Amino acid sequence: MNRKNCFRALAGIGALSLSLAWQPSIAEAKTSHKSERSLASLDSYRPGTIVVKTNERRLYYVVGNGQVLRYTVGVGRAGKQWSGQSAISGKYIRPAWSPPEEIRREKPGLPSVIPSGSPSNPMGAAAMTIAGGEYAIHGTNQPGSIGGFVSYGCIRMRNSDILDLFDRVAVGTPVVVER
Repeated sequence: MNRKNCFRALAGIGALSLSLAWQPSIAEAKTSHKSERSLASLDSYRPGTIVVKTNERRLYYVVGNGQVLRYTVGVGRAGKQWSGQSAISGKYIRPAWSPPEEIRREKPGLPSVIPSGSPSNPMGAAAMTIAGGEYAIHGTNQPGSIGGFVSYGCIRMRNSDILDLFDRVAVGTPVVVER
């Protein structure tokens, strides 16, 4: 599995920028969009697990008693999809982003780091890195991409949804990605 598809690193991840002018406040992001978040049933995973079903373009957060929260997400486009098991390795509010080489080759005009708060930063309101590679579950500056096969392998969520999930999970939360 090649995990160098989505992001090289959330650049400057330890030094979060306070430049937030283009993005809504956290409170606004949590309530600004009517989410397609809903309860569903998924019996085969332990409570506290994040399950991404790529072909469904859905992320499930297992809450217990066979119940899950279901979120519509954007996933890897053809040739950029992956599957496997990992865990959340980091949680960041409004991170800066450093495009990986693959993306910079396709878009040579991209800077090496896109700062937090920039309208061209695709990380959105928050990001949670996935251990063992360069993928993340993150918000977006392109809400119309949610529900599509659109990324280089990362999982995109509406900003209101990533903030909801962000509050529910901790570093170490299991992540399962299925095709």
